[in-house]
Amino acid sequence: MDELTEAIKMKLDTETLGTLDQRVACPGYDRSALSHGIVHVGLGNFHRAHQAVYLDDLFATGRDHDWAITGAGVRAPDGRMREALKAQDCLSTVIERSPAGDRPRIIGAMIDFVEVDPANAPLIAKMTDPATRIVSLTVTEGGYYVDPTTATFDPSHPDIVADGESPEAPKTVFGAIVAALKARRAAGQPPFTVMSCDNIPGNGDVTRDAVTGTARRSDPALADWIAANVAFPNSMVDRITPATGEAERALAAEFGLEDPVPVTCEPFRQWVLEDNFPQGRPALEEVGVTFTDKVHEYERMKIRILNGGHAIIAYAGALLGCDLVDEAMAHPLVHAFLRKVEEQEVLPHVHPVPDFTPAEYLELIDERFSNPAVKDTTRRLCLDGSNRQPKFIVPSILDGLKSGASVTGLALESALWCRYCAGHFEDGSEIAPNDPDWDRLVALSAEAKTRPAAWLEQRTVYGDLATNPHFAALFGGWLDRLWADSVQKTLEAYLAD
Repeated sequence: MDELTEAIKMKLDTETLGTLDQRVACPGYDRSALSHGIVHVGLGNFHRAHQAVYLDDLFATGRDHDWAITGAGVRAPDGRMREALKAQDCLSTVIERSPAGDRPRIIGAMIDFVEVDPANAPLIAKMTDPATRIVSLTVTEGGYYVDPTTATFDPSHPDIVADGESPEAPKTVFGAIVAALKARRAAGQPPFTVMSCDNIPGNGDVTRDAVTGTARRSDPALADWIAANVAFPNSMVDRITPATGEAERALAAEFGLEDPVPVTCEPFRQWVLEDNFPQGRPALEEVGVTFTDKVHEYERMKIRILNGGHAIIAYAGALLGCDLVDEAMAHPLVHAFLRKVEEQEVLPHVHPVPDFTPAEYLELIDERFSNPAVKDTTRRLCLDGSNRQPKFIVPSILDGLKSGASVTGLALESALWCRYCAGHFEDGSEIAPNDPDWDRLVALSAEAKTRPAAWLEQRTVYGDLATNPHFAALFGGWLDRLWADSVQKTLEAYLAD
């Protein structure tokens, strides 16, 4: 067997770090000198390409080695991730992809991963450890138990009710946080900071509502203590990170890395944080994190222009047969659709931040979406529209209606989502389920084909928009046209207007 074949089969772990392909950057510090400081719940691709990378960079400066990450999770897939990462000493492969070439690196900022347990006892114990000063989260946009009709925490959700009835054996991450904070208070320990890194508006405020709302189900006095004593800084996070599949594993193997869970990502990354950490924090400003009291302005720009932009190109691109995001950006109709909706209907409601004007940020987003090396898929962008639309698209619709500005293109985007949820392409081939509530959406899309208002009556997505005659007429007109003509002809009609 030749040397290259041996390298490709080399298992990633501490012992092999010194023998990896020279193209692979390895941690620039002694991992044995790291000690625990952060519990992170949700070890998906985004966290390992974002927060973990920033800490890896910081540790390489020789600073703050007492802020290493201990991973954790509360779902069955987290157990599988734990098994994979523990087998390679909690090392992660991160490959930055750009037209200039691929840059692989090994991230060593995580030192352990607590056992995933149905009652969350190991997680609660680790959060109770006095060395834990930050608990951070990436539990997805839909993981915060927010009622979309009220945009507030839903204490009546069955998961939260169950945690209220059995607070000593919680099933949710918020129940586990409550149990750990209760134990720390009883032991006279200061509370940790809870830092959401999820892509939702006001993520710190949303997390505070979830934690205090969960506590109030079983211990109102504890809920009041948490509200008064626990810090929940808001943050804005950004890095395009595709899902991992066989292509990503094969790419890692090209660099001699046998890793079942490698991460690929774009070179760009951004992290904006409120500086609210009573028990201290790592000096992340040394490695590019922006600390500011204007997180909401950065967040609005990113969510409206980038995440909203993803939704604008996702359904149009997928329905026109573009599997990859850069292919959608190269399609003249999809790209023109993105630019017109963003420039006319999104940017007018976004404020500038110190780093960018809205127009400058759009140019950056255009470049990032067009990166052919990232290999992000339109299917990933189409995923879970019922959770993403109310956060990324509907706020721009509401602002447009309130100000009297155009919402024509946003109405078409909504109609394209409805058409996608019909479950088949224009040639009749199936669209595989792509939403947690897919069967209901398919049925609703079928109803909306003859009664478009049925789609807008999803109050968890659109609130009261079904009763807005202007928007309802725009949406219905576009949906009728999509069915009567085609996606291509409908986009051409919008762009010609």
